[in-house]
Amino acid sequence: MNWTISLEPLLAWPMLGLILVPLLLLALVGIWLRQRGGWLRLAALAALAAALANPVLLDEQRDPLKSVVALIVDRSQSQDIGQRKAQTDEAVKELQDRLARFNQFEVRTVDAAQAGAVDERSETHLFSALDNAFQDVPPSRVAGAIMITDGQVHDIPPATTALDMPVHALITGQANEFDRRIRLERSPRFGIVGKPLDLSYRVIATNSTSGPVDVRVSINGERVNTERAIIGQETPLQITLPTAGRNIVELAIDPVEGELTTTNNRTVALIDGIRENLRVLLVSGEPHAGERTWRNLLKSDASVDLVHFTILRPPEKQDGTPINELSLIAFPTRELFVERINDFDLIIFDRYQHRDVLPILYYDYIAEYVEKGGALLIAAGPEYAGEASIANTPLMSALPALPTGDVIEQGFYPRLTDLGKRHPVTRGLEGSDQEPPKWSRWFRLIGIDKPEGEVVMKGPNEQPLLVLSRKGEGRVGMFLSDQGWLWARGFEGGGPHVSLYRRLAHWLMKEPELEEERLTADSRGMTLSVNRQTMSDNPGPAAIITPSGKRLSIPMSSSEPGVFTGSATVDEIGLYQVANGELTALAHVGPVNAPEFADVVSTEETLRPVALRSGGSVQRLAASGITSLGSAIELPNIVPVRAGATTSGNDWIGLRATNDSVLRSVSRVPLFAGFLGLGLLLFAIGAMWYREGR
Repeated sequence: MNWTISLEPLLAWPMLGLILVPLLLLALVGIWLRQRGGWLRLAALAALAAALANPVLLDEQRDPLKSVVALIVDRSQSQDIGQRKAQTDEAVKELQDRLARFNQFEVRTVDAAQAGAVDERSETHLFSALDNAFQDVPPSRVAGAIMITDGQVHDIPPATTALDMPVHALITGQANEFDRRIRLERSPRFGIVGKPLDLSYRVIATNSTSGPVDVRVSINGERVNTERAIIGQETPLQITLPTAGRNIVELAIDPVEGELTTTNNRTVALIDGIRENLRVLLVSGEPHAGERTWRNLLKSDASVDLVHFTILRPPEKQDGTPINELSLIAFPTRELFVERINDFDLIIFDRYQHRDVLPILYYDYIAEYVEKGGALLIAAGPEYAGEASIANTPLMSALPALPTGDVIEQGFYPRLTDLGKRHPVTRGLEGSDQEPPKWSRWFRLIGIDKPEGEVVMKGPNEQPLLVLSRKGEGRVGMFLSDQGWLWARGFEGGGPHVSLYRRLAHWLMKEPELEEERLTADSRGMTLSVNRQTMSDNPGPAAIITPSGKRLSIPMSSSEPGVFTGSATVDEIGLYQVANGELTALAHVGPVNAPEFADVVSTEETLRPVALRSGGSVQRLAASGITSLGSAIELPNIVPVRAGATTSGNDWIGLRATNDSVLRSVSRVPLFAGFLGLGLLLFAIGAMWYREGR
């Protein structure tokens, strides 16, 4: 019950002033001149003023409001180390029970970093969670905050930020914890495949440990070296990227006894490998309609350096023209096929036939080039079926098929074989999903016998049209028609010659994206995705090893012919190992080298400045000398305090109690209303007249 007096004037205040001020002056003048009844006139004026001001006695019924306490619980991955999670759970339960005994407190428990967002799990953001907890609470009702954390917090406000509440931190973990970690100091985002790339790293120990340590260096899951580093010193590292595209470089150290965790004993760098321009040698046996198609396609690819020769004047041609009047360039056979043959990533023979332009021994050099990892493409025309075919040279050892001598001259639609529908070179070619295919016909096919490798396209009567083969460490492709230019010219609507030729060339040059058997893994947010290219019908599930060593399985389903995919939502940030069949892959989920794992030793120092600035305190939960889970923590006492009072002590924490309340009802009693007010007013005026009349 709260009694107050309120004025509710019968007239507006300016009007009251016009009436009462002159009367007040007259009364004061009478008192000054010591006139009879001066004080009675002043009393009558006061009664009139009180009546016009209309004082009202108010009786307010109010309910007190509760102060809001934010209990911020750190649920980041570093809290899973050792007994921290158990300490946290026990402390939360005990604090909730203690706070429930105080009627003046409302408790809001917030589990920070428990959501699936990557940025919430890669760093510990407790103060942003605190701000969210008090968004709808006025400052006068904020009692304070209690944070249960290991002290590794990454959103601590700067010293210039004012805190309007006491912030108390209860630290999990044990004092004097020991840990080692490895950290990349310098890591470029890009590198050239096959060229040295410089990085640097540092091994850090939380105590005074020093001396050498072995560091394992792995690239894409394969160990390439073991380095020697000195703890605390920045160490240079030089690596060579093996493949184009994403490369995962991993540095790891062995754990030692007493170490807090092995999670940060390795670090990774994601480096994109970039190929230097691919060098292609295109040799055309003679000018023909399809020659320009190959040339234009290869010249349009910015990643290809093309060297193109066309045999315009074979040695047997003798027409009497003097040599000094010819503007033709002599074919540099020795330079290309002996001295610099290994500089080329791909050699293409386009309707080429043996005409003694190349010495017979050079074909053996080309076959050896393929065996050692080179790439060869035969774009065959009628010459391949003739007596001057390159199949009748030492190059035959590298060829996937020999000609039968037949040249089929009839219209046909190139079609994909069953293997071709799954092979990355021909899979999903535009127009291949219809019958007949939605592209133009060709009119010539060279017959072959018993092809080796994979037949991915066929012509009339199931005859092979495109054969892909591996020879030793190299690859050979054979196109058994010279009619691809019809697609380029738009004949009968044309066809996907650009996609087909480009994929074929890049498969021969071993682009990873075009491998028949390939396993890749990637992540988006906290979702791990696995992609499997295969020529088999069912590759089976993918086996996953998480950063903490847990094992799980992801079922794979067909997304298109030759491609199987699977995904799973995971809850750990770090490097995942993926296996399917004999293939393995690596994927990093979440930010690389996230701050959450950069330093996992529990500490009181990070939160101490902000806690002291707010009037709070920092205390360890672990009981002195006790590590068993049954009695692992000691909680300080909770004390409600008034605004402006001290909010922390050696063994207690203070939370502010508010004086705010909510109005439920109001009772009004006018003091000059009714007969009482009228009687007082008449009495004062009557007394004044009575005195004046005497």
